[in-house]
Amino acid sequence: MTAEPTKPVVRTPYGDVRGSYEGDGIAVFRGIPYAAPPVGPRRFRPPVPPTPWDGVRDAGGFGPTAPKPPYSEVFSRLLSDPMVPGDDCLNLNVWTPELGREARLPVMVWIHGGALTRGSSAMPVYDGHAFARDGVVLVSVNYRLGVEGYGLFPDAPPNAGLRDQLAALEWVQASIAAFGGDPDRVTVFGQSAGAISIGALLASPRARGLFRRAVLQSGPPEVSDRDKVRRMVRRMAARLKIPATAEAFAAVDRELLLRVQGGAGRLSSPVLGGPAFGIVVDGDLVPRDPLEALVEGAAADVDLLLGWTRDEYRLWLVPGGLLERLDRLGPVALAGAMARCHCGPEVPRGYRTLHPDAGTADLVGQLVTDHLLRVPLHRLADARAEGGKRCEDGRGGGGGEGGRAYVYEFAWPSTKPGLGACHSIELGFVFDTCRTPESAKLAGDGAPQELAEATHTAWVRFAVDGDPGWRPWDASHPVHVFGDGDPHTVEGPRDREMALWAADATPPDTAPEETHRPHALLRGAETRSVVRRLRLPGAVHRR
Repeated sequence: MTAEPTKPVVRTPYGDVRGSYEGDGIAVFRGIPYAAPPVGPRRFRPPVPPTPWDGVRDAGGFGPTAPKPPYSEVFSRLLSDPMVPGDDCLNLNVWTPELGREARLPVMVWIHGGALTRGSSAMPVYDGHAFARDGVVLVSVNYRLGVEGYGLFPDAPPNAGLRDQLAALEWVQASIAAFGGDPDRVTVFGQSAGAISIGALLASPRARGLFRRAVLQSGPPEVSDRDKVRRMVRRMAARLKIPATAEAFAAVDRELLLRVQGGAGRLSSPVLGGPAFGIVVDGDLVPRDPLEALVEGAAADVDLLLGWTRDEYRLWLVPGGLLERLDRLGPVALAGAMARCHCGPEVPRGYRTLHPDAGTADLVGQLVTDHLLRVPLHRLADARAEGGKRCEDGRGGGGGEGGRAYVYEFAWPSTKPGLGACHSIELGFVFDTCRTPESAKLAGDGAPQELAEATHTAWVRFAVDGDPGWRPWDASHPVHVFGDGDPHTVEGPRDREMALWAADATPPDTAPEETHRPHALLRGAETRSVVRRLRLPGAVHRR
């Protein structure tokens, strides 16, 4: 490793890269390739190492972003998603306060969200300066999106985008020491689709040992139904008039493919549950359902930080006017929510009792949020707490130390009308970038800097020593709340809602059929009725 006063140079396994010093002496390297460009015969295939280069490669600017359709106009007012042209989209960025193998600093690897169809590491909200300022080496990653990353084909391995993420984590293990990072102190963190990806990697035997801690922000460990992903691919194939194969898709112009993808995914909202791209069980990288594997003890020694925003659903419902439309639909919308959430009528009745002043749309939003997000994260945290008890009692499998789980809720509401503490609102606070124009698009003006400092510091503390600053999850269900006054811990704030789902999950042989599985009747007719009557004007943002 060599360096000049203004241009640091670091050697990677594939060649030297030159970055720059940017404020407070932070060395920044952007657009470093961790895999070869996924073009030609490599399109739709698993990633392969990049071709080594001679000389010094410039790492002064963000590398190309993965091909993706733009947000619809209504969402582009709230969410930034820069596009950098080029084929070499499997790249990453590094911010570090100290170069060289002797530094041995903790490392955080960021996996962005965007429904596995949008987003990139080039978003200004994800700037890593604050983490490096506070003694952490920050790495952010690009990976393939949409049909090229998560299409399901008979002639190509699935989960290409997740395989990209695995390759990036392998690059970190091999390379990060030269940037001042400790490969034995890696924390992987992500939001929404990024958190879902981390859930899959946590449970994957192939990712074992690549990270020590994990943060799941607004995304549970889950896999998509293979038929649902196939329907998305088949829709695209029908519109393109080609076979639903990777070979046929690889021959299609990329811009045309993106336009067709955008149209085919129009109803891919968490609320509506239409066909969408997602991670699938593949018998290899994802050998089984990640949540089930983690609940049963996979990655039991990895510390977890899990959480959500208070009003996740408002990003899905408010911008396109769905909130008002669901309120007008009334009982039909609640019936559709039961179908979407596979629950009986006692669950929405219970929510109505617990939240008597909530409108229909808010009840639907909370039902879907809890079904998709809070129920599985509670289940994971409960399993981790129980695993810790087994280790303390000497009953843990293998005798190793059990990882702890910490749970948070982000409750500060956007100053933009109606959004509340919606999905993605915490990002500017986690990165301490909430005063950037891009963060203000969603959060509005006046985001409190002291809350950004508290949130960001908790993430740093977790990466440094595994303790974000409050009690780990136990039988009292402590949840640390950011943004509802001073940060504080509340015991069991969602327990009453979670109890409704637990009661609804009574095995069929002990519950009346007509109340246990109404979705068998409602899933098709009621959901189609809701979709028809909503008359959606454009693409709906999904995780």
